[in-house]
Amino acid sequence: MGKIVGGFATSHILLPPKGAEAAANRVFEGMMAIRAEVKRLAPDVVVIANSDHMNNFNWAHQISFAVGVADEFVPLGDMGIPQTPFRGCRALGQAFAEHAPSRGFDIVPAEEVRPDHAMMINKLVVSPNPETPVLPVYINTNMPITPQPKRAYALGRVLREVIEESENEFGRVVVIGGGGLSHWLCHPEQGRVNEEFDRHFLEMMVSGRSEELAEITCPELEEAAGNGGLELANWLFMAGALPPSTKGEIMYYEPMPEWITGMGGLMLSVN
Repeated sequence: MGKIVGGFATSHILLPPKGAEAAANRVFEGMMAIRAEVKRLAPDVVVIANSDHMNNFNWAHQISFAVGVADEFVPLGDMGIPQTPFRGCRALGQAFAEHAPSRGFDIVPAEEVRPDHAMMINKLVVSPNPETPVLPVYINTNMPITPQPKRAYALGRVLREVIEESENEFGRVVVIGGGGLSHWLCHPEQGRVNEEFDRHFLEMMVSGRSEELAEITCPELEEAAGNGGLELANWLFMAGALPPSTKGEIMYYEPMPEWITGMGGLMLSVN
């Protein structure tokens, strides 16, 4: 048994602030505000849903959904991130993978993943203590065929079932969705940010309308937010793990073409 006590989402990139110093400072302050809220909730386990940048899962090992099932993870170390080992949560990962087929999902259990910057920037922002167990959940947003956003949202509900109904004691759980917002990578429109879409997406989520948002299709999402915007499926997974219509607060937003993305973060509060 356990309880999800909060949900957060945040972009997973940090680049040199040159040329965008003021915006970069506001982004960092927003991320630190998320860290403070997570610390206040005192989680026993942190679940982070994110993408992998073709480091663990690629054309040779294609997945739709995967979960890290290990006692410890060692970061890949890209972008200069220290390769400091941190605790996993094998029991929750195994329970999630075992329960998901009964709800129409097949999740690949992965014992030997090396989390890259996507997972690690979010982890270091929200949970810098290597002793706090982290469960990495991978949602494919880089290779065809990407899961539809409503599938990611529904998978979040499966996670909530596991946490609340398992015989294992998982305690207090915080769920993080990483990536986004709008950005185009290796694309003629690289550097474009769709601020109107970003702000609409943020407002819909914090007003308790995530389930409605999840009806967007992958082609619609990619058209509005770029191929990098497909990472917002991770945010919807997080929202799906919380009670329906959960509302919250935007923690930061900056349209940053200097970082080729709309940078944003939010908190959804569980009563």
